[in-house]
Amino acid sequence: MMGRVTGDTRAEQERLTHVRGDGTAHMVDVSAKAVTAREATAAGRVLLSAAAVAALRAGRVPKGDALAVARLAGIQAVKRTPELIPLAHPIAVHGVEVDVEVIDDGAEIAATVRTADRTGIEMEALTAVAVAALALIDMVKAVDKHARITDVRVTAKSGGRSGDWHE
Repeated sequence: MMGRVTGDTRAEQERLTHVRGDGTAHMVDVSAKAVTAREATAAGRVLLSAAAVAALRAGRVPKGDALAVARLAGIQAVKRTPELIPLAHPIAVHGVEVDVEVIDDGAEIAATVRTADRTGIEMEALTAVAVAALALIDMVKAVDKHARITDVRVTAKSGGRSGDWHE
């Protein structure tokens, strides 16, 4: 049946936290988990042409301040994550930092998101980076029609039962 996990055993399915015994996806109940401080950082790149990099560095992107728009888009995206990611929990966001740095072959984007809640905030950090990258492409598309997003990933997390991690 389409959309169902086909594990070899029920025990295997029980280890998958977002899969019920019958194999269907569901949102995990986190109500019994303790509220803890949590933080996640994600990063990614937008590869751009030399002309687009030059326009960003000179502040001459036809649509305006592309870096500011990308930062704001990333912040806005964090607050919309549960609307975009079907099984993401709506959680309280207590802080967001989005940085966009122009580099020789494009732009590096990093986002750090903080909460004190019952579940992690990695999806919010990833969403911030992805949407900031999309906004940057939208801002420079008149200069570079071949821009592309690469290497979106979680680079660090802290808090919660699984503890701290960084790449």
